[in-house]
Amino acid sequence: MPVLVVDDYNTMIRIMRNLLKQLGFVDIDDATDGSAALAKMRARKYGLVISDWNMEPMTGYTLLQEVRADPGLSSTPFIMVTAESKTENVIAAKKAGVSNYIVKPFNAQTLKGKIDAVFPDDPATAA
Repeated sequence: MPVLVVDDYNTMIRIMRNLLKQLGFVDIDDATDGSAALAKMRARKYGLVISDWNMEPMTGYTLLQEVRADPGLSSTPFIMVTAESKTENVIAAKKAGVSNYIVKPFNAQTLKGKIDAVFPDDPATAA
Protein backbone atom coordinates (compact mmCIF):
# COMPACT_ATOMS: atom_id res chain seq x y z
CA MET A 1 0.00 0.00 0.00
CA PRO A 2 1.51 3.36 -0.99
CA VAL A 3 1.93 5.82 1.88
CA LEU A 4 2.47 9.59 1.57
CA VAL A 5 4.40 11.29 4.39
CA VAL A 6 3.98 15.07 4.52
CA ASP A 7 6.34 17.12 6.70
CA ASP A 8 8.41 20.27 6.19
CA TYR A 9 11.36 18.81 8.13
CA ASN A 10 13.45 16.34 6.16
CA THR A 11 14.64 14.78 9.42
CA MET A 12 11.05 13.98 10.39
CA ILE A 13 10.40 12.52 6.93
CA ARG A 14 13.45 10.25 7.40
CA ILE A 15 12.25 9.18 10.85
CA MET A 16 8.74 8.44 9.52
CA ARG A 17 10.17 6.46 6.59
CA ASN A 18 12.26 4.36 8.98
CA LEU A 19 9.33 3.72 11.32
CA LEU A 20 7.06 2.78 8.41
CA LYS A 21 9.71 0.41 7.02
CA GLN A 22 9.99 -1.24 10.45
CA LEU A 23 6.23 -1.81 10.24
CA GLY A 24 6.50 -3.43 6.81
CA PHE A 25 5.66 -0.54 4.48
CA VAL A 26 7.91 -0.29 1.42
CA ASP A 27 6.11 2.09 -0.96
CA ILE A 28 6.64 5.48 0.73
CA ASP A 29 6.52 8.89 -0.96
CA ASP A 30 6.99 12.26 0.71
CA ALA A 31 6.06 15.91 0.28
CA THR A 32 7.32 18.96 2.16
CA ASP A 33 4.04 20.85 2.39
CA GLY A 34 0.31 20.51 1.85
CA SER A 35 0.19 21.86 -1.68
CA ALA A 36 2.94 19.51 -2.87
CA ALA A 37 1.10 16.63 -1.14
CA LEU A 38 -2.18 17.55 -2.82
CA ALA A 39 -0.50 17.53 -6.24
CA LYS A 40 1.00 14.09 -5.53
CA MET A 41 -2.35 12.77 -4.29
CA ARG A 42 -4.08 13.91 -7.47
CA ALA A 43 -1.42 12.16 -9.55
CA ARG A 44 -1.36 8.87 -7.60
CA LYS A 45 -3.70 6.96 -5.29
CA TYR A 46 -2.34 6.55 -1.76
CA GLY A 47 -3.61 4.06 0.78
CA LEU A 48 -2.61 6.32 3.68
CA VAL A 49 -1.48 9.91 4.26
CA ILE A 50 0.50 10.82 7.37
CA SER A 51 0.83 14.59 7.64
CA ASP A 52 2.36 17.07 10.04
CA TRP A 53 -0.01 19.82 11.20
CA ASN A 54 2.38 22.82 11.21
CA MET A 55 3.79 23.54 7.74
CA GLU A 56 4.02 26.49 5.38
CA PRO A 57 2.52 27.57 3.03
CA MET A 58 -0.27 24.96 3.34
CA THR A 59 -0.71 23.36 6.76
CA GLY A 60 -1.63 19.75 7.36
CA TYR A 61 -5.00 20.92 8.63
CA THR A 62 -5.71 22.79 5.38
CA LEU A 63 -4.48 19.75 3.43
CA LEU A 64 -6.93 17.56 5.38
CA GLN A 65 -9.78 19.95 4.56
CA GLU A 66 -8.82 19.96 0.85
CA VAL A 67 -8.57 16.15 0.76
CA ARG A 68 -11.96 15.70 2.44
CA ALA A 69 -13.56 18.24 0.04
CA ASP A 70 -12.21 16.46 -3.08
CA PRO A 71 -14.54 13.59 -4.13
CA GLY A 72 -11.59 11.70 -5.67
CA LEU A 73 -9.51 11.89 -2.48
CA SER A 74 -12.07 12.17 0.33
CA SER A 75 -11.95 8.50 1.37
CA THR A 76 -8.13 8.44 1.75
CA PRO A 77 -7.17 7.50 5.34
CA PHE A 78 -5.42 10.51 6.92
CA ILE A 79 -3.35 10.54 10.11
CA MET A 80 -2.36 13.94 11.53
CA VAL A 81 0.92 14.33 13.41
CA THR A 82 1.54 17.30 15.69
CA ALA A 83 3.70 18.44 18.56
CA GLU A 84 0.68 20.10 20.15
CA SER A 85 -1.94 18.14 22.04
CA LYS A 86 -4.31 21.10 22.43
CA THR A 87 -7.86 19.85 22.77
CA GLU A 88 -9.14 22.40 20.25
CA ASN A 89 -6.71 21.11 17.62
CA VAL A 90 -7.80 17.52 18.16
CA ILE A 91 -11.47 18.56 17.96
CA ALA A 92 -10.85 20.64 14.81
CA ALA A 93 -9.02 17.73 13.13
CA LYS A 94 -11.81 15.30 14.07
CA LYS A 95 -14.46 17.67 12.70
CA ALA A 96 -12.44 17.99 9.49
CA GLY A 97 -12.48 14.21 9.12
CA VAL A 98 -9.07 13.06 10.31
CA SER A 99 -8.75 9.26 10.58
CA ASN A 100 -6.40 9.40 13.57
CA TYR A 101 -4.09 11.75 15.46
CA ILE A 102 -0.53 11.29 16.79
CA VAL A 103 1.22 13.63 19.22
CA LYS A 104 5.03 13.92 18.94
CA PRO A 105 7.23 12.41 20.17
CA PHE A 106 6.13 8.89 19.32
CA ASN A 107 7.70 5.53 18.50
CA ALA A 108 7.04 2.69 16.06
CA GLN A 109 4.65 1.00 18.49
CA THR A 110 2.52 4.16 18.81
CA LEU A 111 2.50 4.61 15.03
CA LYS A 112 1.53 0.97 14.56
CA GLY A 113 -1.34 1.34 17.03
CA LYS A 114 -2.66 4.42 15.23
CA ILE A 115 -2.39 2.75 11.80
CA ASP A 116 -4.01 -0.44 13.13
CA ALA A 117 -6.91 1.64 14.44
CA VAL A 118 -7.43 3.10 10.95
CA PHE A 119 -7.09 -0.32 9.27
CA PRO A 120 -8.61 -3.12 11.33
CA ASP A 121 -6.96 -5.57 8.91
CA ASP A 122 -3.19 -5.69 8.47
CA PRO A 123 -2.33 -2.50 6.50
CA ALA A 124 0.94 -3.89 5.12
CA THR A 125 -1.01 -6.53 3.22
CA ALA A 126 -4.08 -4.44 2.41
CA ALA A 127 -4.58 -3.48 -1.22
